[in-house]
Amino acid sequence: MEKIIQFLKALGYTTVDKSYYSMIRLWERWYKGRVPSVHNYIQYNGKTRIKRCRKSLGMAKKVCEDWANLLLNEKVEIKADNEGIDAAVADVLEYNKFRTYANQLIEKAFAVGTGAFVEYTDGDDVIIDYISAQSIFPLAWDNGDITECAFASERKVGDERFVYINIHRIGEDGNYIIENRYAKVDRTKLVEVDLPEGIAEVVETRSPIPRFQIIYPNIANNVDMASPLGISVYANALDQLETCDVIFDSLYNEFNLGRKRIMVPLSMVRIMLEQSDGDTIPVFDENDLVFYAYQTDDKTQKIDEMNGELRIDAHVKGLNEAVNMCGYKCGFGEHKYRFDGSGTITATKTATEVISEESDLFRSVKKHEAVIASAIRGLYKAVAVMLGFATDFTVSIDFDDSIIEDKATEQARDRQDVVDGIMSKVEYRMKWYHETEADALAKVQGISSADAIMGF
Repeated sequence: MEKIIQFLKALGYTTVDKSYYSMIRLWERWYKGRVPSVHNYIQYNGKTRIKRCRKSLGMAKKVCEDWANLLLNEKVEIKADNEGIDAAVADVLEYNKFRTYANQLIEKAFAVGTGAFVEYTDGDDVIIDYISAQSIFPLAWDNGDITECAFASERKVGDERFVYINIHRIGEDGNYIIENRYAKVDRTKLVEVDLPEGIAEVVETRSPIPRFQIIYPNIANNVDMASPLGISVYANALDQLETCDVIFDSLYNEFNLGRKRIMVPLSMVRIMLEQSDGDTIPVFDENDLVFYAYQTDDKTQKIDEMNGELRIDAHVKGLNEAVNMCGYKCGFGEHKYRFDGSGTITATKTATEVISEESDLFRSVKKHEAVIASAIRGLYKAVAVMLGFATDFTVSIDFDDSIIEDKATEQARDRQDVVDGIMSKVEYRMKWYHETEADALAKVQGISSADAIMGF
C-alpha cells in the first residue's frame, strides 16, 4: 500500500495517509480470525516459556456475514421505472453475478470499513469489479463523499508482480476521465511500465456520472474523523472480540485438560524387548493419551482413574455474555447471539414483541440500507450510461425487512389507512404489489369500473 501511495504522489495525487491502512490491516486480521498480538502468546510453565496459539471463535467474520445477509439477501428487489433500462441493466448484473458478489462485498466492506463497485467495458460487455478497502485510494472528497478515486489490483506474471492502477478523476468539463496505469513491483517502489495490449491509457467517459460507487458501514469514523474511508463495523468492538476468543480458548482448554486419564504404574505395563538395540518400550500405543505410565515406589500395584471436573456451565454463561456484548457493540442490539439453541427469539414471542426487542437492530439496518441504496442507484445510472441510455429514470429498492419487521401487521395497518383515506389505493398497490404508479392507477381504475358495472 505504501508503494502505491508513493506512486500516486509521484503522479501528483494525494490520498489518505498510510497510517490509516495499518488499521485496515488490523481489521482484516480480525476478519481472518488470527491477530498475532492477541492469538500468539507466551506461557510460563514453571520451567520454560512456551509459545501458545489461542483458539478463535471467528466472531468478526460472523458479524460481517450476518450484516451482509440482512442488507442484501434474495428478498431484496431492485427495479428501474423504465422497463427497457431495467431489463438491460438486470442482464449486466446477472452477467456479473451481482447478487453473489455484492453480498460478499458488503461482508468485506463491513470488515475492513470500505468497499466499491467499479464499472468498465471489456469489448461489448460491461464488467463490474468488487473492490475492498485495501485497494481503494481516495484522491478527492467533499464532506466525506469521495468524488475522485484510484483503485489498485495486483497481478502476477511468472515470477514478477505488477500493479494495475485505475484512476477516476473529474475533467475540466465536469465529466469523468479514467486513467490506466501499470507498474512493476520493485523492492522499494513501483516502476511504471507499458500497459498490456488492448487497455487504453485514457478513457473519456463524456459523463458526469462516476463509474464507481462507495459502500461502508453507516457509522461515524472515530479512528480518523477527517478520512473519507469508513471504519469496520467492529472497529469499536475489538476488546469484545478478544474477550470472546479468550473465553472460547478457555472452553477448549477445559475439555483438553479435563480429559480422562488412567494412571498405570510402569511396573504393571507389559513391555517387550526391541531386538535391534535392546531398548524396552511400553506395548501400548505411545500416542494414546488415555493411559499414562508413571514410576512409583509403592509396592501396591494400583491403577487410578482421573476424571477432571469440567466447568462447562460457567464457560457457556461467560461466552453468551461475551457474544451478546459483541453483537450489541456491532449494532445488532441485545440477544443477537446465544449458544443455548434458542436463537435470538424464542418461539413464544409475537412479532410485535420481536419488533420492540429488536428496535436497535431495526434502526441500524435502516441506517446501513441508506448507504447501500445510494450505491446501487449510482451503479444503475453508471451502467445505463455505459449502455447508451439516458439517466432520466428512478430506481426503487425494496430491502424487505421482514426479518426484523412484522410485514403482516404493517400491511394490515396500511389497509386500514386506505379505508380511513390516509393512504390511496394507488400508493397501496405500489408498495405491496411493487407496481409502477401508472400500472397501479390503471389497476385501480379497472377495479372501479368493474365494480360500477356489477352495481357495487
